[in-house]
Amino acid sequence: MTSRERVATVIRHGTPDRIPVYGWVAANLTPQLTEAYGSVAAFEDHYEFDYAHLFGGPPAVAPETVEALQKACGGTVAPDAAADMPFTDPDDQAAYDDLRAQIVHHREERGRFVYVQTPGIFEALNGLFGIENHLLWLVMFPDALKEVYRRQAAWNRAFAMNCLDLGVDMIHVSDDWGAQHSLLFSMDTWREMIFPFHKVTVDAVKARGAFVSLHSDGNVKAAVDGILELGYDVVHPWQESAGMSLDRYREQYRGRFAVMGGLDIQTTLGFGNYAALEASIRRVIGMFRDGGLLFCTTHFVQDHCTLEELAFAYDLVFKLVRDPAA
Repeated sequence: MTSRERVATVIRHGTPDRIPVYGWVAANLTPQLTEAYGSVAAFEDHYEFDYAHLFGGPPAVAPETVEALQKACGGTVAPDAAADMPFTDPDDQAAYDDLRAQIVHHREERGRFVYVQTPGIFEALNGLFGIENHLLWLVMFPDALKEVYRRQAAWNRAFAMNCLDLGVDMIHVSDDWGAQHSLLFSMDTWREMIFPFHKVTVDAVKARGAFVSLHSDGNVKAAVDGILELGYDVVHPWQESAGMSLDRYREQYRGRFAVMGGLDIQTTLGFGNYAALEASIRRVIGMFRDGGLLFCTTHFVQDHCTLEELAFAYDLVFKLVRDPAA
């Protein structure tokens, strides 16, 4: 199988020739990786990563717009004040030049499956409102907030369509809903305020015959059936350190969506406990040789992780996915 075929096979609930592998390594370790390997790209090539997480394109709301609105509101922006704020033009093709270059590098030159980060609804507006205020606004001003969400969702849909036109394989919607032990809000609130606006993008992507994935940190157990109802093909990270057991995923949900994850950065990678790290990697890879998992870090590898430990982890992963007897 090619890398793109391997990833697509897992998402379609088939059995790949081996588990596809990736890692979110660039955000905090670019200087270290560049010094040791020559570039992040060289590290990705060294471990023959099968897929790639792309960032780029226009922001939904320009930073100067957010700054001006916050200043005009004395620092606290309520939903009614944001109802008419200008969004950027999602069809500004020049703003996608960086994504085009990444697609050429990863998909055309390396043969990788590529997915692009796109905004969700709640997380996308935390920078504008502040997360504490935003949680309060869900209760105090739901109707006004729905209008802001409606406009965000329309922009998200247009952005996703442009990304598909560029040739990405999957739209990756980032929207953190989970705290360490539960959702940040009630399921009633999730169903009323979050679900309908995610459906706008998910339905549009599925109508194009493309894949769509969700990133949501923390414990999102309560929303899993709703995530299925929305139609997500992949969920990242299914965070075991927040009570999201991979055993439960295998028993209840494998064959209904795939998980991207398996290498927990909150408790496993970057803490110098090589024995625990090896045991965790062996357990996870052993669970999913027959499909269901896109092996990946659960979030960005943190800068307290040494390159020696990172290399230890990915040397082991490289060996195990290729040699079941290892």
